[in-house]
Amino acid sequence: MTETSFTPDPQIRFRDFRIGAIGSGMIMAECHLEAYRMAGFPVVAIASRTRSKAAEVAARHGIPKTHDTPEALIEDPEVQIVDIAYPPHLQPALIRHALRQPHVKGVLAQKPLALSLEEARALRDEAKAAGKILSVNQNMRFDQSIRVLKQLLDRGALGEPVFAQIDMHAIPHWQGFLRDYDRLTLSNMSVHHLDALRFLFGDPTEVTTVTRTDPRTEFDHQDGIVATTLRFPSGLLALSLEDVWSGPRAEGYADDQHINWRVEGTEGVAKGTIGWPTGAASTLTYASRKETGGAWVTPQWDTMWFPHAFIGVMEQLQWAIHSGEAPALSVADNVRTMALVEAAYRSIDEGRTVAHDISQD
Repeated sequence: MTETSFTPDPQIRFRDFRIGAIGSGMIMAECHLEAYRMAGFPVVAIASRTRSKAAEVAARHGIPKTHDTPEALIEDPEVQIVDIAYPPHLQPALIRHALRQPHVKGVLAQKPLALSLEEARALRDEAKAAGKILSVNQNMRFDQSIRVLKQLLDRGALGEPVFAQIDMHAIPHWQGFLRDYDRLTLSNMSVHHLDALRFLFGDPTEVTTVTRTDPRTEFDHQDGIVATTLRFPSGLLALSLEDVWSGPRAEGYADDQHINWRVEGTEGVAKGTIGWPTGAASTLTYASRKETGGAWVTPQWDTMWFPHAFIGVMEQLQWAIHSGEAPALSVADNVRTMALVEAAYRSIDEGRTVAHDISQD
């Protein structure tokens, strides 16, 4: 196999539906809108909790219209896709308002979709009843190393997966609104990794999660440093570790924050890095008895998780609306990721391994 047999970034198949952006924080301003500029997706309006901040971001990105409120943006007949980057306790009301608008064809929501699995299921069902596409921004699926790993797995280059691990030692920026929630790392950081493992391997049947508080996080929380072990029907064992402490970061202390991953199969091994938080491109190296004769091969690409993955996130929604196909990041699939997060919290609360049954979702 040659490097041209990989597609680290998806093709842009459609880009014409007009986007209204809700939110003006880092994720919207530096990731969503920068990705949309690169891809040529039309952003026609923006709104946020603070109009002046929204106007500042609009000026920076050449967005023609700033609304006073998110509700006013949703009601703007020019807006066909509502793109939300907002606190999860405020997101469901905005989604429901968008589902009621005849001119809105689709909604891109942030993860976590809601603060409870029950509300996530309700939003899924309400979107279906309204005949609208609701998609959830699980952007790690569009990280270049994760996409290429999925391609290797799908074509059998690694054989039957035996063991997988995502190993994070990095310090997230916890948004201020998280202080008011009773859940932290699992809902807001582990969800990336648990969703990526579902994307790669399907749904696990057993979940074991342990946690301890993070010494750096000053507000009350139960899930700081988190380790989750998943068992899959095939016997595959996977580990997701979120070490949000990662050492005493201080002046003069050498920073080694990183996220690595590894997948071992019966025919080969793939390993890689996630570019965040270092600001570099993610990487992948693999050796396969079937494809490389056991030698290590390292495909190359120039794009990055932030912001380039957000092109794929919006493109899959644009394409779903245009083609009538289900979105790659469907709300129904995201409910299953939320159910996995809920199972992890149940494991913490009960201090044991719990069975994970997704048949009711």
